[in-house]
This record gives sequence, structure tokens and C-alpha cells, in this order.
Amino acid sequence: MLGLSLLTTGTSAVAAIDVYDFHNEQQEKQFQALTHTLRCPKCQNNSIADSNAALAQDLRQKVYDMTMAGKSQQEIIDYMTARYGNFVTYNPPFTWSTAILWLAPLMIILTGLVFMFRRTRRLHRGSVQTEDGWGEEQESRLQALLTDDEQEEDKQ
Repeated sequence: MLGLSLLTTGTSAVAAIDVYDFHNEQQEKQFQALTHTLRCPKCQNNSIADSNAALAQDLRQKVYDMTMAGKSQQEIIDYMTARYGNFVTYNPPFTWSTAILWLAPLMIILTGLVFMFRRTRRLHRGSVQTEDGWGEEQESRLQALLTDDEQEEDKQ
């Protein structure tokens, strides 16, 4: 009974692995490259090579069929983006709909640099006052009072 259980478990694990036959090494390399660069629409951050979702299996099969039919890598990518949108690629092209993806990090960095520049410039100005209203003028008056007190103590 244990042997039968192990035998059925082992064959189901082997059945989950997709095996594809190719006519040449170029087709195999193209298939591998495409399955690692196309994103599974269901799994978000997994490529179709890494995903076990039924949709990813269908996409792998479609990539295999198109590769065997002699389609180029760009033709297959164009087909997938036409069907599933730019989301299916990890590197979406720059369009008005994807502009926020490309420009938001740049805008955040530039905003941070402007903020830091303004803050350091304000701190290094001569008449800078701190939050409690203490500035250079008050500091010089304090130093004058302290030196006057020291001089009076020295006289006594």
C-alpha cells in the first residue's frame, strides 16, 4: 500500500513539469528568454516560467506554439502585449498611460533634492533664526553681555 502511495505521488510530481521539444537550440533559447521576460497577468510579479497558474501554463504553451511556428521574439511579445496589455512585460514602453511609472521616481528624487538644497541654504544664511527665534543678533548681544559680566567680575 505504501509503495502504491509513493508511486502515485511521484508520477503526479513529474506530470507537473512541462517538457518541450525544439527543432534547434535557437528556438529553445528564444522560448527560455520569452518565458522569463513575460509576466504572468494573474501572479503579478512572477514570470510565466516561474508561475504555476493555469493562465501561465496557457501562455507558455502559446509561446511554444508561436516559437515552433517560426515567429520572432518581437512578434511574440507584440502578440502578448496586444492581448494582455503592457503589463505582461517587465519593461513597459514609455507611453502617456505609463508616464507616471517612468516619471514618478524622478520627480520624487528631484523634489527631495530641492527640499535639501533649500534647507541647507536657509541654515547657512547669515540672518538665519532657529525655531525659537534665536538668531545671530541675539547671539552677539548675549556674548556682549557675558563679556561685560566677566569684565565686571575681574574688576571686583
